[in-house]
Amino acid sequence: MSSFRFVCGLTLSILACVPVKAESPTPVLVELFTSEGCSSCPPADALLRTLDSTQPVSGVQLIVLGEHVDYWDDQGWKDAYSSHALTLRQENYARNLHAKGPYTPQMVVDGNIEFSGNDTARAEQAFQTARTLPKLSIRISSVKVEKGAVLAHLETDALAAKAEVFVALSLDRGESQVHRGENGGHRLEHVSIVRNLTKVGEVKSNQAFSKDLRLGVDSPEKGYRLIAFVQEPKQGRILGAAVERIGE
Repeated sequence: MSSFRFVCGLTLSILACVPVKAESPTPVLVELFTSEGCSSCPPADALLRTLDSTQPVSGVQLIVLGEHVDYWDDQGWKDAYSSHALTLRQENYARNLHAKGPYTPQMVVDGNIEFSGNDTARAEQAFQTARTLPKLSIRISSVKVEKGAVLAHLETDALAAKAEVFVALSLDRGESQVHRGENGGHRLEHVSIVRNLTKVGEVKSNQAFSKDLRLGVDSPEKGYRLIAFVQEPKQGRILGAAVERIGE
């Protein structure tokens, strides 16, 4: 549903109110590669939570993903949220963005800007750059949980070139009491923890994309987020993103 604000002015002693359509915020996808075994990661996790809760950039919707990698799991503490698939995703970014290699904490904005997840100044610059780029409209509808699965409908506008469509199912929030490793003795908090990231199709040249989704969920009673995004082939720039909350 469109939202409007009213601009009112006094003209010829008559108060006239003209409805003006408020522009929708520009979605910007923020991926944080992190690990509970990394001592420099908790501040980056806290920054991601702050970005998510405060939405500090005017005219921008920051859509965050906490992506826990697994290469710290043999350093004294196994991260229960870690995934080798997310490690591979980070390795692809390292090659594409010419980073020295995968590291934590690493933040990637809209698939084409990477920097240390603790660098707030660089983050602000990246958000300002990302807000200027055109974005594909993505719509998620008919979201519900049924028989241990998340059901939803996903559709996009047409694109001039081919692109890939991904869906992430992320746990809204999570906490861990770490007993060993670099963060031993600390209680860690996370937001939008990716539990499943799946390519669900492709946007073909000059065609819209539409698909009914069914994604298994381990704990239906918990709060989740369904995040969809369209990305250039070979894990290039993010062309659009959308999020819907599920439960809680």
